[in-house]
Amino acid sequence: MNEQEPQRIPPGGPLSIKMSRLARRDTAPEVALRQAMHRRGMRFRVQMKVPGNNRRTIDIAFTRVRLAVYVDGCFWHGCPEHHVRPRANSEWWEWKIARNQARDRDTDQALLVSGWAVHRVWEHELPEQAAYIVERVYRDRSAHLT
Repeated sequence: MNEQEPQRIPPGGPLSIKMSRLARRDTAPEVALRQAMHRRGMRFRVQMKVPGNNRRTIDIAFTRVRLAVYVDGCFWHGCPEHHVRPRANSEWWEWKIARNQARDRDTDQALLVSGWAVHRVWEHELPEQAAYIVERVYRDRSAHLT
C-alpha cells in the first residue's frame, strides 16, 4: 500500500457475509425493466458475457443490434442523485465505489471497441420510461443496420 493512500479496511464479519449474499443479477429494478421491455415486444438475452471478457456480463443484451443495457444500483455505482456515502469506514467505501465506476467505464469501453452501444439505467428510474428510452436506442441502432 502506498504511504499517501488512506488506510482502507474492508468490512468484516456480519457485514461482509451480508454483502456476499446480495443479488448480483435479477434485482427488482432489473426484473421490472425486463418486464416492461418484454411487454413492448422486445426480446433480449440476460446475463450475457461481455465479448472478450468472460469475467463480466451484460445485464440485458440485444445481440442483433449490439446494444448492452445495464441497470446500475444507486449505492454501488455512485448515483449522483441518491448515493449516500457511509460514515463508517468511509475511505474503504469511497475506494470501493470508485473501483466499481472505473470497472463500468472499462466495460463500456471494451463494448464500444467491439461495436456495441451501451445504455445505463439507474435503479431509481421508472421501468416504463427506461424501457421507452431503450426501445428508442434499439430502433435507432436497428435502422442503421438496414
